[in-house]
Amino acid sequence: MLRTLKDLFDAALAPPAATAGAEHTIELATAVLLVEVMRADASLDAAERRAVVAALRDKFDLAPDEGERLAERAVAAARDATDFHAFTSRINERFAMPQKLRMVEHMWRVAYADGTLSAHEQHVMWRLADLLHVPHGAYIHAKMRARAAAEG
Repeated sequence: MLRTLKDLFDAALAPPAATAGAEHTIELATAVLLVEVMRADASLDAAERRAVVAALRDKFDLAPDEGERLAERAVAAARDATDFHAFTSRINERFAMPQKLRMVEHMWRVAYADGTLSAHEQHVMWRLADLLHVPHGAYIHAKMRARAAAEG
């Protein structure tokens, strides 16, 4: 029994040598939030899907096929998630405010990608930005930049 407890603690307190695994986790957490914005309106639009993959490629310097695979994993993870805390807390641990602001701007680009912005998308965006501790003024500026990019 003591051996089992020791194994459990050893697994839980594993050294942070696996930084690639940690990066993978932050990538998936980011992808889940982007996908959740995509899923916020009634239809899953191809333009929104492209915006998710483009955001992932920009944020993590991924190849096109890597972005697609990460987006697929994120769709499954978002569908199975009961809340966003596990994802937003990981991002809050790893991203500084400028990185979170860039991410919020990417989320707005996903929301605007299909040419419409629903009330539910706005609500999801507000909730996620709040969980990421993004100040309201910065949140609004990210929205304005994304809207300008969508119109331009």
